[in-house]
Amino acid sequence: MRGSESTGGTPPGPDAPVHPSLPRRPPSWPPVAYWVRTTLAVVATLVVVAAARRVTHILLLVVIAFVLAVGLDPAVRRLERNRVKRGWAVTLIFAGLALFFLLFAVLLIPPMARQIRQLADAVPSYVAHLETRHDWIGNAARHSHLSTRLQQFVAEIPTRIARSFSSIVGFAGTVLGGIFDLFTVGILTVYFMLSLPRMRDVATSFTPPQHRARVATVIDDSVKKIGGYVSGNLATSAVCGVFTIVALLVIRVPYAVPLGMWAGVADLIPQVGSYLGAIPAVLVALIKGPAYGIATVLYFIAYQQFENYLLAPRIYQNAIDLSPAAVIVSTLIGGSLAGFAGALLALPVAATIKVVTHDIMLAEPEGLGDEGE
Repeated sequence: MRGSESTGGTPPGPDAPVHPSLPRRPPSWPPVAYWVRTTLAVVATLVVVAAARRVTHILLLVVIAFVLAVGLDPAVRRLERNRVKRGWAVTLIFAGLALFFLLFAVLLIPPMARQIRQLADAVPSYVAHLETRHDWIGNAARHSHLSTRLQQFVAEIPTRIARSFSSIVGFAGTVLGGIFDLFTVGILTVYFMLSLPRMRDVATSFTPPQHRARVATVIDDSVKKIGGYVSGNLATSAVCGVFTIVALLVIRVPYAVPLGMWAGVADLIPQVGSYLGAIPAVLVALIKGPAYGIATVLYFIAYQQFENYLLAPRIYQNAIDLSPAAVIVSTLIGGSLAGFAGALLALPVAATIKVVTHDIMLAEPEGLGDEGE
């Protein structure tokens, strides 16, 4: 009995105090570990943003090269279907592009150099002719002593060059930097084109097995859309080149074919391409006469309105399945947000967003139909 009493214990009496278990209050302030993690996350984000701002130019080159590689991938796949290995397909495409630009340079640069020299030699005679006119243009030229000022400017050119040597060096550095950027984009584009199938496999390997087929479909559809963007850009540039050649022939501007080819190539560049394509043609037209120059300017103004609001939206609607309004709005938003880079990447990004939204966010979840059966 004593053993049972010792082991069983004595039950509490009726007068024994009772201590009810109070609910634990949550801490009113996050623990220290929370603030440490938050601080580290903020610092890491700031470091990444600062590093990205320092290498923004390099990142831009990488993005441009990647977009070009993805845009040219449909052509590579077409050659692969004809039993051409991927390496040889990439080589053939770049050899064709290099041959085109070499032929373009041979046709354009020598006549353009001659035309610029002729323009420089003809400027004094143009000014003298303006001063002989009996209208408001001639009166303005005589009152402003335009001929005397031009002679003074020509006489001061050597002194100006000597004073602005640093500016000339800076301009030369800018030109060399642009050439280096083009070379870098070309090399990166080749590497991306060779590695795209491997990059696709790596991207899908990071997703769960049940979603890999859908992710692969999204990637393939995005590649097709970006390829459509590149082909659409080439189509608009080809139309620009043909229209410009015909217009310059009608206006009777010398060297209409190479000038039209230059306008088509420059049209590949968003925002500034139209101006770069128009400047040589306008200068050459001015050599022949002011009326030819004015007619050329009017043509380029009219064509830009036609391309921006009629031609390009229609072409991109078929190439990347975006409505004309979406094409115009995307280009305007991209250009306003990031300038040249934004205008270049606006349509590929918009097309990719549409693919992702359609194939993932708006698609019926897998297995939903099975649950109802």
